[in-house]
Amino acid sequence: MRIAVIGGGPGGLYFAYLWKKRHPDAVIELFEQNSAGATWGFGVVFSEQALDFLRADDPDTVDAIAPQMESWQNITLNLRGESVEIDGVGFSSIGRLELLTILQQRARSVGVMPRFDTTVQSVGELRGYDLIVAADGLNSMVRRSFETDFGASVSHSTNKFAWYGTTKTFATLSQTFVKTKLGSFNAHHYRYARDMSTFLVECDAATWAAYGFADKSIEQSQAICEDVFAATLDGHALVSNKSVWRNFPWVWNERWSRGSIVLIGDALHSAHFSIGSGTRLAIEDAIALTKALEAEAGIAPALARYESERKPIVKKLVDAARTSAGWYEHFPDHMKLDLMDFAYSYITRSGRIDDARLRAMSPAFMTRYESAKGKS
Repeated sequence: MRIAVIGGGPGGLYFAYLWKKRHPDAVIELFEQNSAGATWGFGVVFSEQALDFLRADDPDTVDAIAPQMESWQNITLNLRGESVEIDGVGFSSIGRLELLTILQQRARSVGVMPRFDTTVQSVGELRGYDLIVAADGLNSMVRRSFETDFGASVSHSTNKFAWYGTTKTFATLSQTFVKTKLGSFNAHHYRYARDMSTFLVECDAATWAAYGFADKSIEQSQAICEDVFAATLDGHALVSNKSVWRNFPWVWNERWSRGSIVLIGDALHSAHFSIGSGTRLAIEDAIALTKALEAEAGIAPALARYESERKPIVKKLVDAARTSAGWYEHFPDHMKLDLMDFAYSYITRSGRIDDARLRAMSPAFMTRYESAKGKS
């Protein structure tokens, strides 16, 4: 089988690696428009048990990635100078470039030689392949070329965010909520290396407009964010990497394939950064596609199987991500609550956690919350 993969992010790299590893005689070519050392953003975070979902099928890759990850078991919320930890909510993180470098090495180790600095302008350039895997991200050329066929939809959250880094490191995944004279901000911050953290700044549309960010340069916006979060940064600067203001894009496709073309990762669906599952979803797509192709004799039934088995799983998580994002679009209102009610509202925001589950998952937090509320 001859396969073309468009996109050298985690999903595309992992599919290329996995297929070539399991089918050494296959011809698989991966095309990535950027250079091998280029990436947007800083760290990526994995919720829950990090890469345990990979360990059963691919322990070697887990062993390559795990030593480079930072891990913690609590979330810290900071509001009006007060803090509360929510225990039992584990996360792990790794630098995005570090993850890509490891996956590039894994791909090369099985004979895949990614073609970097190579832009595929149209699917028509890829004649002669039995399968085209579109892993070309949120702005997917493939999806945009066949929007009607895929039943594609793209919308955007109203909040604005800018993705920075900082040399200030944090003990846990933390969120700091700050009210200023002109509006409210939230920062999602967590370490992804011993000496670096992600620092994603978010604000609602009204705050963004009040600060005039539309007319500010990247440097001016960065300076404002440094001032807003001066106490949190503790003398450290923010670091920019294409850190422009964005609205989070919601990508969904009703149909996951068209002929011999199939979508995976952000080209197919997006999940809000507040639940930390985008990279995991892309890798899981690659695994599901591989297994579907191996389970069926032809491309068409394999792609149908991939969609029918994987779609309900992804839909459930994306729905939870939308609910989570909805909480953030009203976070200035939630900030009016006292600290414990605010924390409770935050941790139950996706609708997937009730009191019984929260008591089992986060006993220390629930003890503090119920004591503060006078519950037994």
